[in-house]
Amino acid sequence: MTNARISRRLLGASVAALAFMASYAAAGAADLNALVWCDHSDPNLLKPFEDATGIKVNVKEFEGTGAGLAIVEQSQPGDWDVMVVDTVDVRRGVERGLFEPLPEDQLPIADIFPEVLMDQHSRFDGKRYGITEKFGYNTISFNKAKVNPADMQSLAVLGNDAYKGRVAIYDYYLPVIGLAAMAIGKKTADLTEADLPALKEVLLKMKANAKAVTDVVASQTALATGEADVLIGGGEWVTAGIARENPDLDFSIPEEGAVLWSQSLAMFKDSRNKDAALKFIQYILSPEGQARLATSSCYWGMPASKQAALSADQKKILRFDEQPAFLARAQGYPAPSEELDKKMQDLWTEMIQAQ
Repeated sequence: MTNARISRRLLGASVAALAFMASYAAAGAADLNALVWCDHSDPNLLKPFEDATGIKVNVKEFEGTGAGLAIVEQSQPGDWDVMVVDTVDVRRGVERGLFEPLPEDQLPIADIFPEVLMDQHSRFDGKRYGITEKFGYNTISFNKAKVNPADMQSLAVLGNDAYKGRVAIYDYYLPVIGLAAMAIGKKTADLTEADLPALKEVLLKMKANAKAVTDVVASQTALATGEADVLIGGGEWVTAGIARENPDLDFSIPEEGAVLWSQSLAMFKDSRNKDAALKFIQYILSPEGQARLATSSCYWGMPASKQAALSADQKKILRFDEQPAFLARAQGYPAPSEELDKKMQDLWTEMIQAQ
């Protein structure tokens, strides 16, 4: 496809998205209060919506479902209109009576990759309470100029001594334990306490090879500066946003698989601006909204919609055309019982503290 044809296609998608939003502008201005992850705070995402509709979006960032729900509990009913939440945690909001069913006939359900709709987590009693907007993988990120890329196609790399001292580990126990489970042929959904000794062996081998166990920002910095050549638990959310500056940064979906993460939008039952909330959700799911969210300045990720108006270059960086094969090999986060979850956290702490 020529650059001219790509430009015309993107222009058409942009005009269509803005026309879509402008159709609501006559409804009158309103403020929308949104509890969000940092990717929704990007002016490049919010300003086109605000300009076209006259709706001012007030955002408050949080990290993790627990922190978001704590904010809600400390707020008055009606203070918040929409919320970004891990798709697997939509149920927690429904069980607390927080979320409003979404009108599926007014959402582009058919455009979304079916594997990330995750209806078992977002639909209850025949009603949808969350809609997936963005997803990605906790997997292996690496600098392909510093490693053998073939080694990154198998989770055997988790314990490969060839990379001793050149590895960083993302500091989040569930996805990394999920990768450890897949490395020994276990399904993340089937983990039990009996699997902990085998998981411990994998984790301690990882730690022995690691230079650091680190957070999101430090993970990206470690790869970008060459402090680490391999990041266990990374993914497109680490490498894609800086791939233009350093095209040697990449991620793999190993043959054993990767851990799928997925985020959704939900509307609050007590929202005072449900019309504006729905318009915002529709914008985020529009081709233009999806492209802007996927390439947010905070972190990149895969748009949930197959119709996202990404450029050819952006699709290449995100490996958009490979998603069907990637999704076929992906597994969800481990979802253990409260007791097993505590044991997994203890195992993670033991790994971090190991010498």
